[in-house]
Amino acid sequence: MWVKALGVCLLALACGFLHHLHPDLTEETLSYLSTSLKRLSPSESSSPSFEETIISAWDALIVEPDKPWGKVAVGVNACVDIVLSGVSLLQALGLSPQSSGDHDVLNNLEELAGTFLHFMQRGAAAERFYSDATSFQHISSTASKDPGAQHFVGGNAALIAQRMATHPGLEVLLCGPVGPKLHELLDERILVPPASLQEDDEYHLILEYKAGENWGSGHAPAANRFIFSHDLSNGAMTSLEILLTSLEEFQPELLVLSGLHMMEGLSREKREERLREAASSLSDLSLDILIHLELASMTDGDLMRGIIYQVFPLLSSLGLNEQELLFLSQSAAGPHSSLQAWSGVPDVGIVSDIILWILQGYWRGTSSVTRVHFHTLAYHILATVDGFWGNQVSAVAAGARVAGAQACASEVIDPAMMMLKSPLEFSTSRAEQGITVRVTAKEPVAVWSKGGVTFYFTPVLICKQPVRTVGLGDAISAEGLIFSELLSY
Repeated sequence: MWVKALGVCLLALACGFLHHLHPDLTEETLSYLSTSLKRLSPSESSSPSFEETIISAWDALIVEPDKPWGKVAVGVNACVDIVLSGVSLLQALGLSPQSSGDHDVLNNLEELAGTFLHFMQRGAAAERFYSDATSFQHISSTASKDPGAQHFVGGNAALIAQRMATHPGLEVLLCGPVGPKLHELLDERILVPPASLQEDDEYHLILEYKAGENWGSGHAPAANRFIFSHDLSNGAMTSLEILLTSLEEFQPELLVLSGLHMMEGLSREKREERLREAASSLSDLSLDILIHLELASMTDGDLMRGIIYQVFPLLSSLGLNEQELLFLSQSAAGPHSSLQAWSGVPDVGIVSDIILWILQGYWRGTSSVTRVHFHTLAYHILATVDGFWGNQVSAVAAGARVAGAQACASEVIDPAMMMLKSPLEFSTSRAEQGITVRVTAKEPVAVWSKGGVTFYFTPVLICKQPVRTVGLGDAISAEGLIFSELLSY
């Protein structure tokens, strides 16, 4: 060992001497010498890094459920995503950064630019409806011509189905507006009923930005994306009846529902009517079919309240991120509803208080939700009403594992490409005296119980150079559901 240490010292001295004699050495040369020193250093090779340790711990914790799902039906929003640089598109449209401001519905190019800048400055994800069909066609045509534009499977339902189809032994049915381009992009193992096929695709524009990217005076503190569309098929949930009819023959154990947020593009009267029809149809389903709802970015409090009061009583499981969680609480005067927005990494105690309030709706008789899967960039929390769900340590760990891998466009996590932003010690409540919980790399899942609800927390390893941010929440929820096991209902 002392021989290796002596070699490291001599090489370090040589590097310093070389730099003194030749201060013009290239950065590549210095980098190579520095890397050589690190490889020789005993401390670098003696123990695994934090990232390597937590990945190994997740792998050990993740086990298949004793009773996996056999058939899962998914619906109803599906589209083709055109993914490109947001700044690149806005510049191609001749837009310059002016004042930022959030608009619930986008009516013109100026409102698009201001709303994009608003969320870019916060590093937050958002989704909006673009009302002008002619203008949107011009925008989407410009986006398709961008050299960096890519086409992907889009829509929460299609993305969830795409992820679930990667698991052998699981039959997946997708109902949604599936055009020729989307059909070509979908995994061939996904079943699409003929009634879901249509002549034209629905397109959504995904404007991505990188951490540290600037547009005028706007600066992005984190990588994220801004989504907008003029999507009438998904907005009216035209595939819902096809989905429900298909269930009679397919007979799944689990129905994953998404796309309710798309109804924000409808008039108030039409939206209320369509939501009542959806709730009535869902209430007629067999009690043997569990329903998971995946929420997405919303701004209309009336629509959110309609979902809470009409759809939550029919659900078993719910998936959502930090923006949707806070808006849900604000819309229904829940815990911490006076909080206007998150500042940095969402406080675990506040998040836990809101999740507990949602799940205690089961005991109040206002909801049938017994499982909530919460995901934010830095960490995930899975919480369940006691006695209904099993294998949740595996489920939350699997969701965190897939988040890091997919963000870096890899099948497995590369520890060198990851960083940690999650708190490793926190209070479990801000509404009242909470306990202090700690996690470590060797024990990355923390578990605690309160009020008949058990919480499962794990940090997320964040990709330093994310390739694609869209669809992460859908992959996380899909993975969590796959590893979840129903105990009783």
